[in-house]
Amino acid sequence: MYLQQLSVINFKNYSEAELIFSEGVNAFTGNNGAGKTNLLDAIHYLSLCKSYFNPIDSQQIKTGTDLFVINGVFNKDGHKETIACGLKRNQKKQFKRNKKDYQRLADHIGLFPLVMISPYDISIIIEGSEERRKFIDNVISQTDNKYLDELITYNKVLTNRNALLKRIADTGRYDPELLSVFDEQLIASGNLIFEKRKAFMEAITPVFNKHYQFLSGDAEQVDLVYESQLLQGDFTDLLKKSTEKDRILERTTVGIHKDELQFAIHGMPMKKFGSQGQQKSFLIALKLAQYTYLYQQKGFKPLLLLDDIFDKLDDNRVTKLMQMVSNHDFGQVFITDTSAAKVEGIFDKINVGLKIFKIAGGEIDGQN
Repeated sequence: MYLQQLSVINFKNYSEAELIFSEGVNAFTGNNGAGKTNLLDAIHYLSLCKSYFNPIDSQQIKTGTDLFVINGVFNKDGHKETIACGLKRNQKKQFKRNKKDYQRLADHIGLFPLVMISPYDISIIIEGSEERRKFIDNVISQTDNKYLDELITYNKVLTNRNALLKRIADTGRYDPELLSVFDEQLIASGNLIFEKRKAFMEAITPVFNKHYQFLSGDAEQVDLVYESQLLQGDFTDLLKKSTEKDRILERTTVGIHKDELQFAIHGMPMKKFGSQGQQKSFLIALKLAQYTYLYQQKGFKPLLLLDDIFDKLDDNRVTKLMQMVSNHDFGQVFITDTSAAKVEGIFDKINVGLKIFKIAGGEIDGQN
């Protein structure tokens, strides 16, 4: 699978643009603020129905205009698929595949899988456990739309159970029957989500280790560990044992909403003891493991988007990374960088061809 063509109208800083892509490596180069990352975000919209960077769709509309439109043409096994996304201010976002509207945007997720690596990903390391759970959930959702439905159900039941615990505390009236109903619903969805997460982590952990050791030249020992209360015991038993604690704290203290990923380097927390280059290498290895997982699950190669990827990496790791993503295990790649000469030099060094788009102020020049 690859993206042949992209066109945007009134999207972020672009009034209008149309690009024809190479099946291999495509690079957007230009000064900071020129609009390189905005093109990656437009591609992200086509795959996942939303911005990678900003959850508010209306804020993607170019200032002074009333709507944005993104169109893309994908090639899957020689067959063309057209995807269109549009939004008018104060109206519902429209999404079409081959000119047909979707009933649910969730039905589109996973048809055109994509992996984005961006400086914003540092939040996976430095922020709270919710960011790391979100990473897991976003990947699995691209391979299993039923997983997303279970996640929505779980969070809805969790909200209701927490509201009941608060009401019990406020009124002093204990309602064990209603609590039992919520427990059963929580257990049903929670167990399914847990099994999916556990299988996902078992699949990507060895791949992650292989990618990191390649990037670092076997220079560092890192660990990626999935932690879940459900690894320690049956969810039903855990909920029963935590009932009194939950009533005191007025919230549900056990379940998959407490799952965590631990990142370590030489046995110490990556967040505190990893350099910027080591943290970036860790994230890249994690995202490339995500790519491998999607490839194995879908049976075809996702798109790979690398935003400002060379910053904070030494020359050796940059070369190794580009060698890795340019080989037969990866498909179409999109890269952003401030220097066209730098990108050309890197790919000349590893003897890999690329197509460069030079961006300046929302205009695209010099397509080669």
